[in-house]
Amino acid sequence: MKKFVLSLIIVTFAITSSVSARDYISIVGSSTVYPFATLVAEKMASEGMKAPVIESTGSGGGHKLFCAGVGVEHPDITNSSRAQKDKEFKLCQDGGVMDIVEVRVSNDGIAFAYSSDYEWKDTNGAAMKGGIDLSKEEIWQAMARDNKDAPSTWFEIDKRLPKVEISIMAPPPSSGTRDAFDSLVMKKGCVKDMLVADGDCKAYREDGHVIEGGENDELYVEHITKEQGAFGIFGYSFLANNEDKISASKINGVEISQEGIQDYSYPIARPLFFYIKKAHVGVIPGLMDYVNEFVSEEATEGYLLDAGLVELSPADRSKVLDDIANLTNYK
Repeated sequence: MKKFVLSLIIVTFAITSSVSARDYISIVGSSTVYPFATLVAEKMASEGMKAPVIESTGSGGGHKLFCAGVGVEHPDITNSSRAQKDKEFKLCQDGGVMDIVEVRVSNDGIAFAYSSDYEWKDTNGAAMKGGIDLSKEEIWQAMARDNKDAPSTWFEIDKRLPKVEISIMAPPPSSGTRDAFDSLVMKKGCVKDMLVADGDCKAYREDGHVIEGGENDELYVEHITKEQGAFGIFGYSFLANNEDKISASKINGVEISQEGIQDYSYPIARPLFFYIKKAHVGVIPGLMDYVNEFVSEEATEGYLLDAGLVELSPADRSKVLDDIANLTNYK
């Protein structure tokens, strides 16, 4: 028994010593949450704190790195544009990351965006008042690999839409935005009567009409500004900060907006998160200072709001603050 206790003390000391060898916060994960995290990091650095190191790896890549273990070589926080999956939680447990605090930091909407310079016109050549309006089912038809019809133009999907070639840049499989889009659009918009036998509702076309982008949202802007009538898929904050270049389609008749995202009347609204490795709290300098700054009123009602963050409801915010104060494990 004494030998077991001594071994446990040695292991605990080794983990603590390893982690404390790093004097900065290490953050990985979502490219959607990345701009907000960067602003918080810059604010902390301006106040004398060692600047956190933030990598935009995508949500999936972030969870993989975060869950790999406890210690200086592993991140303290992972950002995520969707909730951690059960298989990722198990990966964390298998990696020795036993205690995790989930922070729902804001709401977000996924934009189906195009160049602001492009004017959508109907088949008669008249400008579409208010821009283009697409349903989830129409987007699915345009993007689905296993759609029997495989349309080349939007007109082939619905005669009210223009005879414009379908060209869509979608997030990569490592992206949380891709996961959320697949769940909210590809799955819910799937037209079963158009699906080939044993088809997959969430599989994307591979014939050039849908191409995968990366974790850098600027690539999507480049694509849709170079190819008139093309679309890109990314988070609301990036749209809000580039309104001089890009606009967004209405979805099921609803424009993307802070209000529509907050009350979830916008059909492709979703929450954003970050996850804290509890074993690093009290060991990595400034970790909880960073977390508390991120959820502070100064940030969420000030500089992050200005950057496109959509506030939580009072009830959701209260729960988040309680979970942080008590370092509550989310599972």
